[in-house]
Amino acid sequence: MSRTGILATTVLAAGLLAMPVANAQGPSPSGPSTTTDKPTTGDKPATGPTTGKSKKSADIPDGKLDAAAAAVKRVLTLKDTYEQKLARAPDNEKEGVIQEANNAVTKAVTDQGLSLEEFNDIMEVAENDPVVREKLVKRMK
Repeated sequence: MSRTGILATTVLAAGLLAMPVANAQGPSPSGPSTTTDKPTTGDKPATGPTTGKSKKSADIPDGKLDAAAAAVKRVLTLKDTYEQKLARAPDNEKEGVIQEANNAVTKAVTDQGLSLEEFNDIMEVAENDPVVREKLVKRMK
């Protein structure tokens, strides 16, 4: 996985804790959602990533949520550790610290029995689904 992918994993994990569970309905700056466009798009043909991610929310097994919660805790610890290491590292060593952090994050996730893709998918669902986010946060305590 690329450096950007690992960074995204860490940001998603950190964002999970920063986002209040009660405030997770998503932005609705244009007023109440009257979903008049629902018949236009239709439920069956919509198989894009956004619909697929939100549809996955009910399909995440408890074991995967347990693994993701354990991985998030470890990733957040690593984030703190490697931010400090990166801040102290001379410029010529920063790339090595970043690579080391990427490897550590990958290991933290895969040690829990998840692929990086599974972990990222779960983090995206949790970001958009307050029920899944709440389940993850409870498991992390």
